[in-house]
Amino acid sequence: MTPPPCSGARTALPLLNRDVAWNHFDTAGYVADNYATLHDFDRRIITTLSPYYRSLEPGSLGRSLDVGTGPNLYPLMLAGAATRWQEVLEYSTRNVAYLERSRRTGADRAWAPFWQLCRELDPALPADLDQVLDRLTVHHGNAFDLPRGRYDLVSMFFMAESVTGDREEFEELSHRFADAAARGGHLVAAYMAGMPKYELGGEILPSFPLDRHTLEAVMRPVTRQLRIWELPPDPTLPYEHDGVLLLTARARHQPHRVLG
Repeated sequence: MTPPPCSGARTALPLLNRDVAWNHFDTAGYVADNYATLHDFDRRIITTLSPYYRSLEPGSLGRSLDVGTGPNLYPLMLAGAATRWQEVLEYSTRNVAYLERSRRTGADRAWAPFWQLCRELDPALPADLDQVLDRLTVHHGNAFDLPRGRYDLVSMFFMAESVTGDREEFEELSHRFADAAARGGHLVAAYMAGMPKYELGGEILPSFPLDRHTLEAVMRPVTRQLRIWELPPDPTLPYEHDGVLLLTARARHQPHRVLG
């Protein structure tokens, strides 16, 4: 990170992950903004990524992890046929409470159309979303401290680019995401593209304005079979953005590389 110039207009430094009180994250507002209805935005994401999950033999993966889940349940839906046991890692206590409540008492009614779409695209999914949530473990923890090489599949939806405005932190989170998979394990991710910041509950939150070139440069060294899709922006969302970047890959560990 470079300091602001000494003269002339000062350039604002990007917000870092530590600059935000994540335990005060407005979970209810985020769900209302993003998941109260099934946006075309999420429909396109689910439809694009579902074939990758469907290509995996049902029950062939012993353990999967979704990193920085927030209150988003559809990554768990997508992986619900391929993996026998799912885990999530989430830092915000409010988001953890939402996930635990969903696991114990069932998902909010708003998730029904998401589940219906996932089942239409992948008939191997269980008959009921509760069967997926019953096989879920929720971890309250920090993505900077992910274990290495533990999971058959690791997913990350709208996390690394939405918790920091700093390129180095984005890269570290992205590499820790990749390293959490076993060698050759599956990686699936979704990112907001070109989102300089976003507002939730009256608070400005950090965002790294990601583009395809940067994502490829960050992920190419730690993956193989890397594939990236670009989806157009959705004007109905309350965030300035240039669209969505979707990623699938297989993990390729770098034994000599030391993180953090």
